[in-house]
Parts: sequence; C-alpha cells; structure tokens
Amino acid sequence: MRLQSLLLILLSVSLSAVAQLLLKMGVARVKQGSALSAGMAYATSPQIIGGFALYGLGAFVWLYVLSRLPLSAAYPFVGIGFVLTMAFGVLVLGESLSAMRLLGTALIAVGCVCVARSVA
Repeated sequence: MRLQSLLLILLSVSLSAVAQLLLKMGVARVKQGSALSAGMAYATSPQIIGGFALYGLGAFVWLYVLSRLPLSAAYPFVGIGFVLTMAFGVLVLGESLSAMRLLGTALIAVGCVCVARSVA
C-alpha cells in the first residue's frame, strides 16, 4: 500500500473521529425537552453542524480512497476510528477507560496492522 493511500485513509478516519467528538459535544449541550425543541437545538448547534460537515468531508476523502484501493484492503482501516474515538473520549471528554475496553480497542488496532501488512 502506498504511503499516500495510507495517509488518505488516516485523514478520512480522523475526520470521522473528530466528527464523533463534535457530535457528542453538541448533544451534551442540548437540554432535554420535547422532540421538536431538541431537534431545533440540534439543527442549530455549531458542534453538530461542524460534526456533520467533517463527516461529509471525510466521506469525500473516503470515496477517493475507494477509487484507488480494493475495498477489502481499505475498509478494515475504519477500525482505527474506534481507537481515535476512544482516545478523544478519554482525553477530551474525560470518559473512563476500563481494561476490557482498552483490550478490545487494542485488538482492533492489531487487526488494522495485520491488514496493512498483508496489502504491502
């Protein structure tokens, strides 16, 4: 796998992970109320709008990746998003990290490395 392809995969996955962080931050600021009031708050939240924008940008990068690589080689790297999203949750949002969650995420990361090495 070429370095450029790997960097584009990492960019796409990173954009999605940051999008998740922004979406979580956006929904955390919305007060519980009726579905209509929550929907309006979601629709006008800068974090939620930013999260969706990053998802869109990440999707376009992903389309470019898919035009260059076999799906079976590219898609397993989506697992890196689990690692990044968990790290953002812990580092930015102060979420707790259990041993089982850490182990599961490490297994995902090992799987991504195995796939990367098999494509090389």
